[in-house]
Amino acid sequence: MRTNVIQEIMNTERVYIKHLKDICEGYIRQCRKHTGMFTVAQLATIFGNIEDIYKFQRKFLKDLEKQYNKEEPHLSEIGSCFLQHQEGFAIYSEYCNNHPGACAELSRLMKQGRYRHFFEACRLLQQMIDIAIDGFLLTPVQKICKYPLQLAELLKYTTQEHSDYNNIKAAYEAMKNVACLINERKRRLESIDKIARWQVSIVGWEGLDILERSSELIHSGELTQVSRHGKSQQRTFFLFDHQLVSCKKDLLRRDVLYYRGRTDMDEVRLVDLEDGRDKDWNLSVKNAFKLVSKTTDEVHLFCAKKQEDKARWLQLRTVHPVLRFRHWFLLSPLPSQGLLASRCQDATGTGGLKGMEISENQKKLAMLNAQKAGHGKSKGYSACPVALPHQSLHPLHQRHVTVPTSVPQQQVFALAEPKRKPSLFWHTFNKLTPFKK
Repeated sequence: MRTNVIQEIMNTERVYIKHLKDICEGYIRQCRKHTGMFTVAQLATIFGNIEDIYKFQRKFLKDLEKQYNKEEPHLSEIGSCFLQHQEGFAIYSEYCNNHPGACAELSRLMKQGRYRHFFEACRLLQQMIDIAIDGFLLTPVQKICKYPLQLAELLKYTTQEHSDYNNIKAAYEAMKNVACLINERKRRLESIDKIARWQVSIVGWEGLDILERSSELIHSGELTQVSRHGKSQQRTFFLFDHQLVSCKKDLLRRDVLYYRGRTDMDEVRLVDLEDGRDKDWNLSVKNAFKLVSKTTDEVHLFCAKKQEDKARWLQLRTVHPVLRFRHWFLLSPLPSQGLLASRCQDATGTGGLKGMEISENQKKLAMLNAQKAGHGKSKGYSACPVALPHQSLHPLHQRHVTVPTSVPQQQVFALAEPKRKPSLFWHTFNKLTPFKK
């Protein structure tokens, strides 16, 4: 059984390299010759960094072949290869996040007959197998899904006494982390899009864009803000990394929010208050806490409706998802204080993880797209621009034709494919009795 799994890993890797070669030499090379049909930007959108992946995978396969024991495959020790190249697999993050855009661009071009004929001519000229270009471009996404599954299968048939057992076990964990890393970056990119759309919906926004300093919504909810003189105001607050945004609901249209200000969370400390009379302000408070400036005398007092609401605000000490990968990338230990202000500071930390960074250009593009989408529309808001807790993504339903069906199907990470609007004609047509079969 171990021989079968080892051979399956080697065979699928060789087939995968052939597919990558076909894409780079059969499609990309021909596309670059036809400058009248494709711009540089279009090719970057369609193919992403697949040439970098091809270069990386060739080196990976070369090292894998060195560890492969042809005479006695079951004795092959390939775990070290995965561990040696584990950081290199992070380049898949860019490709996977680019893939929905690639599908959309390809779909747009395929509406024209000359592009359909061109891509088919490329396939025939390169003598590729009978799979459309979108099928070829999906293979890297599915390949990175398969590694944890194949290593899990290999670990199943590797005894603890085997010399490669520890490496296989570590490789399995490492490749699971790669898949999680890719999924996390996808979630972060979706997060900044939602935050940008949320900001555009806020009436009377002032100052810098929220994405200038933040990229993650941590919590949101209603609190009563109390002044030193006892005057109270009901506000809706949105806690992002580095800042707390205050908004007011419209009295008539409750789905409309007005901007009322923000607090720099890096410059405040959190003070929990007991129910009763606050000595400093000489006010009776319940379910309250303060944000006290570290540099000035400014103090903000907030009261929650319920004790559990207050607890939710105070217990924001959960480690940010991206930092779960610190054991893989040997990051420094996490901060221990873990309260509201420190949680805000740590939220965007990526620890320099390769492939995890959200660039300034991506943030600016998110704001630009949100402004275009919101132009001329009525202003409204989402009480929570990013789902809390993070919603799980839909599994990938398609599978690579070269991957054996014996490999167990599990949801490793998700890819949001562009959804096509169903045709009412075909929906009705297919329901007719003669065509059901």
